Amino acid sequence: MFKVISQCPVCKGKLKVVKLQCEKCDTVIENDFYLNKFDYLSEDDLHFVETFLKCRGNIKEVEKELGISYPTVRSKLDGVIGKLGYTTLAAPSADRKKEILDALEKGEITPEEALAQMNEKGE
Repeated sequence: MFKVISQCPVCKGKLKVVKLQCEKCDTVIENDFYLNKFDYLSEDDLHFVETFLKCRGNIKEVEKELGISYPTVRSKLDGVIGKLGYTTLAAPSADRKKEILDALEKGEITPEEALAQMNEKGE
């Protein structure tokens, strides 16, 4: 048996499943079936997701397991999140981080507020 392909080799569009057949009795069911989001990931992306899950989301462990850097792990993770149809939010810019640290230094915000602002997404 072959792995189901999810992308048209001609136009690169998404393929749909239209026929299922029982291995035991050869019963055939024809209709429009869908593949799940993970079926549209590349082999490389699936390997990354499996490793990420095996490491329980611990990025340091993923780095060790795959022999890649922290920024590469984050980039691959953001890529997979995007391919699954979700948006990734950007971390605060360098300018925003400087503003937060300046406000902290001036006593305008507490360390807890600074930390919360540093962890905010969507700047």
